[in-house]
Amino acid sequence: MGYHTFDATRAEKLEQPERRYRFLSAEELLWAVDPSADDTVADLGSGTGFYTDEVAPHAGRVYAVDVQEEMHDHYREKGVPDNVELVTSDVSDLPFDDDALDAAFSTMTYHEFASDESLAEVRRVLRNGGRLSIVDWAASGSGDDGPPIEERFSAAEAAAALEANGFRIEHEAVRPETFVLIAVAE
Repeated sequence: MGYHTFDATRAEKLEQPERRYRFLSAEELLWAVDPSADDTVADLGSGTGFYTDEVAPHAGRVYAVDVQEEMHDHYREKGVPDNVELVTSDVSDLPFDDDALDAAFSTMTYHEFASDESLAEVRRVLRNGGRLSIVDWAASGSGDDGPPIEERFSAAEAAAALEANGFRIEHEAVRPETFVLIAVAE
């Protein structure tokens, strides 16, 4: 089961490139998501759109999905790209048709929505062969940044949950504070 969401009153903290890129660069995200100009992609837990903005120029359409409308308000203030649609929704109840997405990604938000219900829902909306890329705070990290250690998952736990919900793990990496999983919908 997931944990609390990021406090929307601290949204400006999510717009600090020197902090964000320390844990996930734009280049690594684009490698993990691997969007094409015709793809429909969802950013699950998009927050202020910091990483959505990195993917948008490389995809046909991007849904910025966040459970907090306040995060979308912040995104609107800074400017939303034309091919990005803001979607206020919990990951466990996505307003998309079956097989509607070519790819989805989550940057530092998996711990907020991690549940079989949410992963089954992501699998439902991803087409067969669709890619799910997750970068999140690792349970093995120090806890100096990100959520408390007790709210984090290990890469192995996340991979097992993905596999139990119809995904095949294509790539797994554990770094000092984060992990990266790339999974394919089967």
